[in-house]
Amino acid sequence: MNWYSMSDKQIEIVLGQRIKQLRLRKNLTQQALAERTGLSRVFISKIERGHGTSLLSLLQILRALEILENIDSLIPEEAPSPIDLIKLQGKQRRRASRSGSDKDNDLADPSW
Repeated sequence: MNWYSMSDKQIEIVLGQRIKQLRLRKNLTQQALAERTGLSRVFISKIERGHGTSLLSLLQILRALEILENIDSLIPEEAPSPIDLIKLQGKQRRRASRSGSDKDNDLADPSW
């Protein structure tokens, strides 16, 4: 689907349809989803018809439909750039230092 060729209203309609399809696949009524989210059944109906929602309401719906983890694909966490990785590489520890008691033992035991 080419999201960029769609108007915001068209995207709202598609998202509403997808929410409805997922709700039905999970065998939930609008009332049951409303109870899980704390939203009204009328509001759920409006969202499913593409009449808009707030980000908070969308999050409540995603949580109730148990697809909240899909936010990772919607807005992925930004990975460090290759330049940042190179900068960090020089600051990474390469070995552990010995504790104070280990240093004392090594000096007392010349067998190593």
